[in-house]
Amino acid sequence: MRTRSFPAILSLLLVCASAEGFAAPRTLRFDYYHSGNAKEEMFSVDRVVIEPLEWPGHADKSLDRTNLGRYFFEVQDQQGRAVYSRGFASIFGEWETTDEASKINRTFHESLRFPAPVGPVRIVIRKRNARNEFQDVWMTEVDPSSMFVDKSSPPAPGGLIAIEKNGEPANKVDVLLLGDGYTARERGKFERDARRLIEILFATSPFRERRREFNVWGLVPAAAESGISRPSTGVYRASPVGATYDAFGSERYILTFNNRALRDVAAFAPYEFIEILTNTRTYGGGGIFNLYSTVAADSGQASYVFVHEFAHHFAALADEYYTSPVAYGPAAEKKIEPWEPNVTALENPTTLKWRDLVDPGTPLPTPWQKDEFEQASRAYQERRAKIRAANRPEEDMEALFREVRAFEEKLFAKEKYGGKVGAFEGANYEARGYFRPEIDCIMFTRSRDFCAVCRRALETIIALYTAR
Repeated sequence: MRTRSFPAILSLLLVCASAEGFAAPRTLRFDYYHSGNAKEEMFSVDRVVIEPLEWPGHADKSLDRTNLGRYFFEVQDQQGRAVYSRGFASIFGEWETTDEASKINRTFHESLRFPAPVGPVRIVIRKRNARNEFQDVWMTEVDPSSMFVDKSSPPAPGGLIAIEKNGEPANKVDVLLLGDGYTARERGKFERDARRLIEILFATSPFRERRREFNVWGLVPAAAESGISRPSTGVYRASPVGATYDAFGSERYILTFNNRALRDVAAFAPYEFIEILTNTRTYGGGGIFNLYSTVAADSGQASYVFVHEFAHHFAALADEYYTSPVAYGPAAEKKIEPWEPNVTALENPTTLKWRDLVDPGTPLPTPWQKDEFEQASRAYQERRAKIRAANRPEEDMEALFREVRAFEEKLFAKEKYGGKVGAFEGANYEARGYFRPEIDCIMFTRSRDFCAVCRRALETIIALYTAR
């Protein structure tokens, strides 16, 4: 897609203040609209906002060299030098792979956040092409002297809860747990839910070992009624953040399409990452890299979903499962090497991106009891669909999840290469052509642990946001 220049109709204070010798710049947010369909896309400016709080990031960690994300944005000074950058994914980037995107146009609201700076700059957005190489898709020039930069002071959505503070935000990974569908009387429940789930995260390696490098904050704007929307069952709620089940027609997928509301609430916390806790029991969640993740806080599987979805959001980990139904269309017949760190097309085993973790003598690809697993998984998916279609109690679904996990643990215990890093076929929603690093992982099943490759990927992001 060719690069477009847009008029400087709004402005940004984007040259990184720390580079100019200023301490503790404010946080600037650039809101825009992302529109299109499966074949084309365009961008347009919404607004520029100076958020209430100081920028929470580390001054020396402004540039992102991880090469992660379907998209990448860069802030450039007037000499063309990059002063801030981050990779990210988006709801539009997921939606354009669905069947709906081949039939209609849609628009999604998105935001970019960075340290509020002192002079005119350029924002460049890049997207991966068919070869997974980044190319420019949009740029806009902005001027901080514009009167249209929004510096207003809106009322706070509620008191900020310091769930766990281990240091100043600039030196830590700052995670915001954001409640949706909690009434004012349920604020205490939100705090209990938040503390329960964050303990699960910090019981999981590598978060367990790096706990002191995180701050965790909580915000819960009061809802008029408990819960969030679930359109497939006729339930609709005007929740403050707008989280809803049935995203893209997937009954378990929870997203919010109200990015403006999300960002206006979150602006009252120092954060780099957001997990939305929904005040609901039905199994569900979601996670998009550098956008947010979600979890149904009262689900019997909330502990697993919280960690799994946070890993998508935090470190761009791909789903390694491939037998569950998803809203996205199938991948191309010729597989391109994915940008996600934990899946591969294995075009050349000698250049496998996690080759250094593979023991000598481990074959690539690595054999496993794939047929037996798939046969059992297909039967399980049929039972799962019947439970939902009959609107049976959530206890029935949770019992099925436990039964399946017991089967998987028994099957994997017999694997010759269990616990070893290799290249096991079946990943990234595809039974053929994509490979995962180990037999089991939180990104594959309801395991309790990340594989070695996923742990390393998580460590990389922790390093990007901390003083170490």
